[in-house]
Formats: sequence, structure tokens, C-alpha cells
Amino acid sequence: MKKKLALALVAAMAVGMTGCGSSDNGGSTTDGSPEATVKESEEAAEDAAGDTADAAASTEGERTTFTVGFDAEYPPYGYMDENGEYTGFDLELAQAVCDLKGWELVKTPINWDSKDMELNSGSIDCIWNGFTINGREDDYTWSDPYLNNEQVMVVAADSGIEKLDDLAGKNVVVQAASAALDALNSDDNKDLTASFGSLTENPDYNTAFMNLDSGAADAIAVDIGVAKYQLSQREEGKYVILDEPIQSEQYGIGFKKGNDELKDTVWAEVLKLYDAGEVDKLAEQYEVADMLCIGSDNEESADKKDDTADDADADVSETEDTEEAAE
Repeated sequence: MKKKLALALVAAMAVGMTGCGSSDNGGSTTDGSPEATVKESEEAAEDAAGDTADAAASTEGERTTFTVGFDAEYPPYGYMDENGEYTGFDLELAQAVCDLKGWELVKTPINWDSKDMELNSGSIDCIWNGFTINGREDDYTWSDPYLNNEQVMVVAADSGIEKLDDLAGKNVVVQAASAALDALNSDDNKDLTASFGSLTENPDYNTAFMNLDSGAADAIAVDIGVAKYQLSQREEGKYVILDEPIQSEQYGIGFKKGNDELKDTVWAEVLKLYDAGEVDKLAEQYEVADMLCIGSDNEESADKKDDTADDADADVSETEDTEEAAE
């Protein structure tokens, strides 16, 4: 239908242009007849329609790149290594997905405060960087969770702070727009937060740990994976993680709301990598193996099936024993 309308429109325009043309122009290459003009117009319209179809096919063709937005100062999930290369557990997992799909991975560091703007504008395809699902369930299209996480407090080993109640009157720092900040501002922790002497938002956790190092802060509210990594890079025994967590949560890959197709495609590849043992290898490398939760639902389901099968076998055995006794 669109093609027919395009043909008619171009033909009409061509006829109109012929009628308005100067009879003094002897440079015309056509014979000026309506039949020739219409024929040439139809051919031009067909060429234009073909170009439009080719452009649409190119736009809707197979994806060649995959752009991941991440916080470049959020180890072990995303950060710059000593060679100046962006790396981390999440980025390497994203690279493995791209390798399977034949995509080029585009690593795009983002300001965490502007992550939603970057995602909704199309500058990035997803946020994949220790991204907490809890409390944001309706804000994004999420993959299944792949890591269990806890928000914890890090303090100096000699601070005398041993539990959350000991933070009363203390100066606490946290990354701006982080899940740790959300946890502290939640109804469940409002009394804890109200007890602090101050709660200061830092732009990143490197700054937060600098404040802890200098004594400007007494504690840092932070994801446990980040806390473990930061402590491993500092003097052994200088800082400790409080045993009592602020909040438990899970990480997922966040896509623009409604982008289920890309989410399903990416997650299917993650599951392939998990089944091949590659996710476990990366988790061991970045010391987050104890946090992995991919496949936990399947494992629980399998355990339930095994239990059901065992119960069924037991019922059959009891029935056979009863029948033998009756005989």
C-alpha cells in the first residue's frame, strides 16, 4: 500500500513539473509525453522504495555492539586496572556474552547519579555493575539475580565499633545514589540512620575509603563485595567488616523498561556460560564465588523433585510390603 501511494505521489509530482516546465528549454532529454513521464516516475519511485527497504533492513539487522554502562570505581565488578584497562567480574562476564554472540563490547563508564538518563536515552544498552534489584524492581527490566549481596559497615579495627548500635554519634559515609544509601534511608533502618552523628554522600567508594583512612569518617556503608576488595588492597588487619549486615539483597542486569528481548537474549548466554562453568571461574577469580546465586532456583527445584521421587519410592515399597504381608 505504501509503495503504491509513493508511486502515485511521485508520478503526480512529475506530471505537474512537466506541465510547469518552460517550453524554451531545449535541454530536455525526454519526449515530454505523459506516458514517458509516468514511466520514468514509477521507476524513480521503485528505486526510492528499494532504498528505504534497504535502510530499514540495515536498522533492524543483527546487533553488532553491546554497550554496558558501569561505575568505573566499583571493584571488583567494574574498575580500571594497573594497565589502564577497564575490567572486573561484571565486565568480563559481559565480554564472555559478547564473544558468544559475536558482538563488540562497548564499555561505557557512567556517573552513577545519571545512570537512568544514560539508559533511557539509549546511550547504553544496560547497567551491569553490581546493580541492586531490591527497591528498584519496577524501574527497570531485570535479568534474574546472579549474585547475593549484603550492605555492610566497614570500620577501623581499633575503633571500638563492633556492632551497628555502636555507630550512634559517629560520622558515616556512603556513595551517592547507591544501594547502601537506599538501605540506610529505608523504613527498616530509619532508627539506625537517625542515630548517626552525620551521614555524608561521597561520589565514589575510593573517596569514601580515603575519608576513612584520614579519620574524617568513622564508618563506610558499602556492598560486601566492594568492601572485601577494598580491604584486600589495604594494610592487612587495619579495617574490619561488621558481622551484622545493614540489608541483604541481590544483583541483576538492568535494562531499559520494556526491553525484554535484549534481556532474554543476554540472560540466555549467561546461563550457557554458567552451565559451562565459566561463571564459576570468573567468580573465583574475583573472589565473589560465595555470592553466586545463578541456578539456585533450578537446584532447589531439582532437590524437591529428588525428595518427591524418594517419597514415591518409599510409598511403593510400603505398598509392596503390605501386599506381601496380606498374602
